[in-house]
Amino acid sequence: MNEQTLTCRQLFNLTPKTLEKRITEYYYQTQNSSLTIKYILTLRVRFQLGAEEFAFILKDLVREIFMNTKATRTMKRFFYYFQDYFMAPEWRSLAARVFPVRNFGEKAISLVRSLIAKVRPNETNEP
Repeated sequence: MNEQTLTCRQLFNLTPKTLEKRITEYYYQTQNSSLTIKYILTLRVRFQLGAEEFAFILKDLVREIFMNTKATRTMKRFFYYFQDYFMAPEWRSLAARVFPVRNFGEKAISLVRSLIAKVRPNETNEP
């Protein structure tokens, strides 16, 4: 398959409308979520460099990718850069879905600490 990818020059020079169209078309044609996330992260860098028109660019596509596709290594790597694209409850459930082992560990530690707290006597400073 002949994939037409965007170059760095295109990502930093094209207008937001053109980039939105090209990146969206690319994703729906290839279903390549990893490269799409990298493209959108590049546009977030462009926003941080001062291009205000790139704030929350392709928000719907980012939400669709993170909520409806299997978590890839790229998605896990750049996950926290897209936190402002989601509301707090969505973010917590998404974090649990993207990092299931980490959440299991945190829940296990919490459970063990709560069980130990029930058994351990209250500490006092008096002799």
